[in-house]
Amino acid sequence: MQAMILAAGFGTRLRPYTLIQPKPLFPILNRPLLHRLLDMLAAVGYRRIIVNCHHLATRVRDALGPYPGVICQYEPEILGTGGSLRMALNHLDDEPLLVMNGDIVHSIDPAALYEYHRCSGNMVTMAVHDYPRFNTVAVAHDRVLSFQPEPGVQRLAFTGIHVVEPQVLARIPEKSFFHIIDLYQELAGRGRVGILRVDGSFWRDIGTPEDYLQLHGELLAGTGEMSIAGAGKIRGNWLSAGDVHMADGVELCDWGCLGHGVRVGEG
Repeated sequence: MQAMILAAGFGTRLRPYTLIQPKPLFPILNRPLLHRLLDMLAAVGYRRIIVNCHHLATRVRDALGPYPGVICQYEPEILGTGGSLRMALNHLDDEPLLVMNGDIVHSIDPAALYEYHRCSGNMVTMAVHDYPRFNTVAVAHDRVLSFQPEPGVQRLAFTGIHVVEPQVLARIPEKSFFHIIDLYQELAGRGRVGILRVDGSFWRDIGTPEDYLQLHGELLAGTGEMSIAGAGKIRGNWLSAGDVHMADGVELCDWGCLGHGVRVGEG
């Protein structure tokens, strides 16, 4: 199985933080999100994995150091999802490609989606769910009708995870910016874009600072007590990466993450 993680974007909704750190490298419980996604793919059998990069590309490339088998696809110009996937054809075998956004935290099974696609006869299979904030994909039964809301038609949200046949990507113009949804809309009109509902899976987007904070509040709920050097007190759900020290009289409440080497001083 082969997969691609999209990690080239600017992360404009997360500025100014993304001016110094690309969104896929934001820590999730003190580990880069990109590492978590790579581990997820490797654990279920993906052996060929591509990560594209453009914005702060050196940081992304450096983050792939612990993953020597991963292909880093540098894009001198931003190409959009379609242009990036077309460029990836240079690295792919003649089999379906799983595509995953690099800014989502989820429990969707990428192997199950891949197998469903292979048995479906679809040209594209999209993992979707009912998520009212993002419900913009018009569907009927197991097919996408349109990527624009239509009156009287059920709408679901695209999770940012899908599987596509390589011959679809070959139709994209080379070395140019391209919105992949433009091509998928054409295929949907011919009934060639299917869906797999994943409503029971955990899924969160870290597109904004508020989303990022809310995600950690959810993940840390119920984590229990932890040990930190020093005489401070902890009341709530906190996570420490280690080598953390709290001064006397400090009290941590609610929830949060403390990274390596953090010192919490008095006051």
